Amino acid sequence: MAEKKTFEENMMRLEEIVARLEKGDAQLSDSLALFEEGTALVAACRKELDQAEQKVVKLMKGPDGAPIESDFLTEE
Repeated sequence: MAEKKTFEENMMRLEEIVARLEKGDAQLSDSLALFEEGTALVAACRKELDQAEQKVVKLMKGPDGAPIESDFLTEE
């Protein structure tokens, strides 16, 4: 079974794939394989981001258990 990569590792690999595809020097079969790998990485990253968002919402529940939604504040 393959080792699960971290979000950061997936993003770095995705950046490599994008750079390679933008360069345009890969053969069609290689480009398709890279595109397929890239779409899988995007899905994995999106899933991890969704899970992180759910954790944030869970941590921000009000006293009655209902989630408190607020904008992230930026430093001024």
